[in-house]
Amino acid sequence: MYKQFYISLVLFVAVIHTFRAQEDEDENDLGTETVTVTKAYSPTISDAFKIKTVPNLNDSIVLQKKKIDYSIFSVPVASTFTPAKGKASTVKKTPPPELFNSYAAAGGGNPANVMAEFYTSRTIDRESGYTIGLDHNSSRGDIAGVALDNIFSNTELEGAYKKRDRDIDWGFDIGAQHQLYNWYGLPAETFDQTVIDGIDERQNYFMAEAGAHINVSDAYFKGASVQYRRFWDAVKSGENRVVLEPEFEFPVQDEMFGIRLKVDYVNGNFENAPLSVPDNTTGIGYSNLQVGVNPVLTMLRDDLSLKLGVNLVYGLDGERNDGNFYIYPAVTASYRLLDDFAIAYGGIEGTLRQNSYYGFVADNPFVSPTLNIVPTDQQYDGYLGLRGQLLPNLSYNVKASYKAENRKPLFLLNPQNTLRTDEKGYNFGNSFNVFYDDVKTLGIFGELNVDFNRNFTVSVNAAYFNYSTETDNPAWNLPEVTANLFLDYQLGEKWFMGANLFFVGERQDVATVAIPSGVTADFPATILDLDSFFDANAHVGYRLNNQLSVFLKAANIANNNYQRWANFPVQGIQVLAGATYKFDF
Repeated sequence: MYKQFYISLVLFVAVIHTFRAQEDEDENDLGTETVTVTKAYSPTISDAFKIKTVPNLNDSIVLQKKKIDYSIFSVPVASTFTPAKGKASTVKKTPPPELFNSYAAAGGGNPANVMAEFYTSRTIDRESGYTIGLDHNSSRGDIAGVALDNIFSNTELEGAYKKRDRDIDWGFDIGAQHQLYNWYGLPAETFDQTVIDGIDERQNYFMAEAGAHINVSDAYFKGASVQYRRFWDAVKSGENRVVLEPEFEFPVQDEMFGIRLKVDYVNGNFENAPLSVPDNTTGIGYSNLQVGVNPVLTMLRDDLSLKLGVNLVYGLDGERNDGNFYIYPAVTASYRLLDDFAIAYGGIEGTLRQNSYYGFVADNPFVSPTLNIVPTDQQYDGYLGLRGQLLPNLSYNVKASYKAENRKPLFLLNPQNTLRTDEKGYNFGNSFNVFYDDVKTLGIFGELNVDFNRNFTVSVNAAYFNYSTETDNPAWNLPEVTANLFLDYQLGEKWFMGANLFFVGERQDVATVAIPSGVTADFPATILDLDSFFDANAHVGYRLNNQLSVFLKAANIANNNYQRWANFPVQGIQVLAGATYKFDF
């Protein structure tokens, strides 16, 4: 330490001496000199002084660390747990329903009702297959207060073959039908038992038909269909009908232009004369040919669908050798106002509707085999409506229409003609004729469909009609109000049930008595008011397994012997039980 102090003192004195020497030089004014540096400055760093040893601490108060020993207290525990391997969870799949290609059903009940059904659909290969169906319904029960036999039977047999190729599908079908009905609607308290016992009231209808069709993809010729039907009865009446309908379609820029052709020919004859004629000496023949062309231009936009067309028809009455040419409108349109919530639609259409004996029997099986068959000139049917979905499960449809028809067929009671001695007993005021009138009809229709869920659906509709006739007569046997309610309920996987309730408003008919002159205007006549009626039908069933189920059906639950046609009351309550079996055939 003294050495360091001494060195520092020497350095200080040297510095002081230097400053003083500089001051003396300034005083002597030695002048300026130029100093040339011939070597760049290159500083170096000397090694730092390092302490080579660690100093010893001689502090007497340094604490000594105490040694600590650690120990673990463990107790053995017995365990039987065995970990399982992890497995990914899976979604449980609902197995697809087991399908069968055939089923058979049979049942029976009161009053002596029998039903039977059979259906099978089989494939021959991937492109073709055939179907066969059989349906039978009959009843041998007696209706209270009816003097004549009132049994009925309806049996249908159908078969079809279809084949589908890449661009073409075609097929043909055949069918046969037998119907048994009775003209049991005698006027009350009109004939004595002797006359009643001599009446042969049974009528049998027979039908055989065959048809074929072809549909073509990606071609101007879209397809065609042809149908032939033979219909006859037990009173030597017969009818033939052939309908041919080809269709073509051509693109026109962004639109589509279609042409539909139709040839409809019906001819037939009745061995018996109209009941207004005193003597049954001449029969009735008819022959009606229609040839129609229906060009239509279809325009589709985002929310608009429009079809502009015209229906051109030539009608020929072969019996009278009288032909006429008809032009009808064929315009329809629909427009989405609010997506699926509201869709407005409307149109005006007309046609020459072909009438036939087969069609009249389908509407009213109690007609007499003495009909005059002519086509109906439907001049136009204009309508405007709104349909859509108020909710995802609630849909609606409302429509207003106005229709004008010439020669509209109306069913009317035949006159009592005891002057006639026909082979069958339909001349006692217990059968119906067809009366043609020019009728204008104003109609209002409304419908609601509710799907509460996948298993419960309800549908209700109602219609109102106002008729105006050319003859100022009532629109015979046409109701002004009709309503229907349909229920379908699937309770779980086993139970199913449904119901159908319908209402038909009041109608009018007229009862007449033939006189020897045969002038219908002079026949004594009485207006008949037919009461409105309500009918309820229901069914319930239970599936025992995938193949076998049982069912119970009830008809006319209110047990009301109402009259659908004048003097023809229906059966009361009817209960039928049966079973259905599905299988692979």
